[in-house]
Amino acid sequence: MFRRNKSETDVSPTTTASTGTATAKPGGKGRPTPTRKEAEAAARARAKAPRTRKEQAKAQRAARAESSQQVRAAMKAGDERYYLPRDRGPVRRFVRDFVDTRFSIIELMIPLLIVTMVLGYSGNQDLASFGNTLLIGTLLLVVMDMVFLRFRLRRQLARRFPDAETKGTTYYAVTRAMQMKFMRLPKAQVKIGQDLPEHYR
Repeated sequence: MFRRNKSETDVSPTTTASTGTATAKPGGKGRPTPTRKEAEAAARARAKAPRTRKEQAKAQRAARAESSQQVRAAMKAGDERYYLPRDRGPVRRFVRDFVDTRFSIIELMIPLLIVTMVLGYSGNQDLASFGNTLLIGTLLLVVMDMVFLRFRLRRQLARRFPDAETKGTTYYAVTRAMQMKFMRLPKAQVKIGQDLPEHYR
């Protein structure tokens, strides 16, 4: 009466005869045993994981530096996905190219400042006076160059992008032009004097 049928006791706890599929053993892990390769990879990952707060901070700094380096490399290559919102779009790309194809007087500012400092500390009053005059004259030329840049840029934008929003483009162009060419970001993609394409779409 209380005995079990033999057929019930002969069924394997891990395999169902009708389906041939394995079932979990009582008290098992509920997951497959990792291979040796997977176990070694997990051990290496645990060994590399930062344990102390100092190691975590160091790892975060390294990750930020690597990410920043990748972004700068992408910006140098001209990948607009990594640009700031102010640098994206065909209008801003044209403005950058328009500025970069020009030779600006601002490019001479640093050499002229050095010359002015040398003349000022030369001890000769005439040379110091000449240096000051040279500096003032250069500043006036820079102002005139920026005014000329604004005039030409607005005319080009009106012709090339008649329906586009051009608000802020003058400020964008002037601030870029007042930087030395090797310091500009995004990096220049054209050379001085290069002809620009007619369409920027």
